[in-house]
Amino acid sequence: MNVDVLLGLQWGDEGKGKIVDVLTPKYDIIARFQGGPNAGHTLEFEGIKHVLHTIPSGIFHPEVVNLVGNGVVIDPVIFKQELDKLAPYDVEYKSRLLISKKAHLILPTHKLLDAASEMAKGKNKIGSTLKGIGPTYMDKTGRNGLRVGDILSPNFQKKYDALVAKHKNILSHYDGFTYSLDELEGPWFEGIKTMKELEFVDSEIYIDEAIKTGKKVLAEGAQGTMLDIDFGTYPFVTSSNTITAGTCTGLGVPPTKVGKVIGIFKAYCTRVGSGPFPTELFDKDGEDMGREGHEFGATTGRPRRCGWIDLVQLRYSIMINGVTELCMMKGDVLSIFDEIKACTKYIIDGKEVNHFPFDLNDSEITPVYEKLPGWKKDLTQLESLEDAPDTFKAYVDYLEKQLNVPIRVVSVGPDRKQTLANS
Repeated sequence: MNVDVLLGLQWGDEGKGKIVDVLTPKYDIIARFQGGPNAGHTLEFEGIKHVLHTIPSGIFHPEVVNLVGNGVVIDPVIFKQELDKLAPYDVEYKSRLLISKKAHLILPTHKLLDAASEMAKGKNKIGSTLKGIGPTYMDKTGRNGLRVGDILSPNFQKKYDALVAKHKNILSHYDGFTYSLDELEGPWFEGIKTMKELEFVDSEIYIDEAIKTGKKVLAEGAQGTMLDIDFGTYPFVTSSNTITAGTCTGLGVPPTKVGKVIGIFKAYCTRVGSGPFPTELFDKDGEDMGREGHEFGATTGRPRRCGWIDLVQLRYSIMINGVTELCMMKGDVLSIFDEIKACTKYIIDGKEVNHFPFDLNDSEITPVYEKLPGWKKDLTQLESLEDAPDTFKAYVDYLEKQLNVPIRVVSVGPDRKQTLANS
């Protein structure tokens, strides 16, 4: 049995949480393989919206195990808040939520370092969510990190104090940056106490045994391909590998055990924070798109930048990830437009380019668009793709041909029920 992978193909916010929730009944284990509380996976069903940041999106299905893998970084404060929000819905999670001993912990001082670094960058800031993600991954690669398994060590406090002392020394070099650590540490240690009620596992061994016994595993990615530390729009990226390869390092899954790769994309494109965005719209179309799509970050609340779909970027993401099938999200949002545009190539410094370039930051990029007719009809009540307007079905067919990968699922609203199969 192989591990299927589900991940975002744009700059995040594609709707991964919803599709994981929809697909979960087909799996025995849902496993997050990277990222941290900078991710926000939104699920909506029975009229209630749920936003998860660290907990895998299969948590609302009582028969499924949810695993937080070693590639994830965990803030105990936010993790406890997520668990507390599950309480009103009687979600029994203690026997179904496992945490890798090798996952790294986000300390209060990691968040302070994040804030101090962004402050120092001024107008050159990268748009960090200020959740301490970058500094935590820096400590991980610098071999200074504190891991979940350390919580069980008799030397845990000593290890914590040593890392905090290092962070305080770094913070002392940021002129004008003030902070109060005491008020941050209380909730953090409360979060640690809550985490100790859960089972910590050697996740790579757990997954290996699950595969050998025929269990079905879905690896859930966070953020999006274009935020990958190696292959995204650097330096405006996250600090982990958001691509399929991140499944191998973030869960301990060998490449030979990767099965289907399910890529999620919006029918248009969005981005939160700073960084290049070739098809970004600065006109009324962009404003209308953002308003109709309720484009505000699930984690930060920041308004998302909006633009037409970018096929150059999507082809690149499909190639990097080895995508075998696609899910198109938010097709209903484009119902307000008479005409739809799709970017098929770029003009960079006067030359036509069909591939995604090394660097978008210092080049003059002009997207080249193809125009398609809109459908101007409400899609949110559809129960079958067969009943959709012909122009909408033509848009789906057009994208399939352009991307050369089948679109298996089309979403026309945030609820579980607003999910259409495309045979």
